[in-house]
Amino acid sequence: MKRWSIAIALAAAVGVGVGIHDATAQQQIQQQIQQGVQQLLQQTLPQQQQPAQGQQAQTQPAQAPLPIKREITQVKGDVYRFQNANHFSVFMVTPRGIVATDPINADAARWLKDELAKRFPNNPVRYLIYSHDHADHISGGEVFADTATVIAHENAKAQIVAEKRPTAVPTVTFSDQLTLEIGGKAVELTYLGPNHSDNSIVMRFPAEKILFAVDFIPVKAVAFRDFPNAWIGEWIDSLKKVEVMEFDILAPGHGALGTVADVKAFRGYMEELRAAVLAQIRAGKTVDETKATVKMER
Repeated sequence: MKRWSIAIALAAAVGVGVGIHDATAQQQIQQQIQQGVQQLLQQTLPQQQQPAQGQQAQTQPAQAPLPIKREITQVKGDVYRFQNANHFSVFMVTPRGIVATDPINADAARWLKDELAKRFPNNPVRYLIYSHDHADHISGGEVFADTATVIAHENAKAQIVAEKRPTAVPTVTFSDQLTLEIGGKAVELTYLGPNHSDNSIVMRFPAEKILFAVDFIPVKAVAFRDFPNAWIGEWIDSLKKVEVMEFDILAPGHGALGTVADVKAFRGYMEELRAAVLAQIRAGKTVDETKATVKMER
């Protein structure tokens, strides 16, 4: 794990995870975080090479963009995983219709819809479930709106409408739990509290013992960049709730499949990170001093 990626996570944890409620103090800390992150990236990332004196800069020929990797793989039983570049969603096939999840974007959704029609003819998507409101996962929901009922947490709908997310607005929402039954199969939707957002849900497929959880449980990795839009303490609580759920396979929104062991490992990392940064704050250390002291090397 590269040192700069850990330092960015540490800096973010200072501002969002330790119960700082004073607006002025928050603003000052966020400014320190941004300055520290920029300095660290300048020191760590390779600098763009400039032409030497007397030399002309050479224009590189434009390269065609690489094709986006898209594929469908069977996870277990009637549950499949859809990949679009580095984003993943899942869907479940039943005799009465398909239950799809995050469409990712409109192009990806159109590709998926075409593939589903080829592989499972005369079996349209009846339900489309959003994991949370972030646009990089749920854009393109309108592609399925002709046949599907769109479902999300009530907080997600509020954000989708307020932020004008480029997707279909949910028509069914819930606050805590919702069980969807179709074609003799079930999907259990559960809200675990704020974490990566204030509206993230997990989706459990009980027959296959698969849990779909997006963005707040990285598998053999750390959290995204600088913990944007995050509640650190509540995030840890969410992970504890996931640990006691019954599942064998964890399907994240990015990366490889995992197990409950990955949930426990990430929860341990988050607890250790928060405790270490909090200790530095209580000792009156600056962001730079905290980054130099807290290494998370193991």
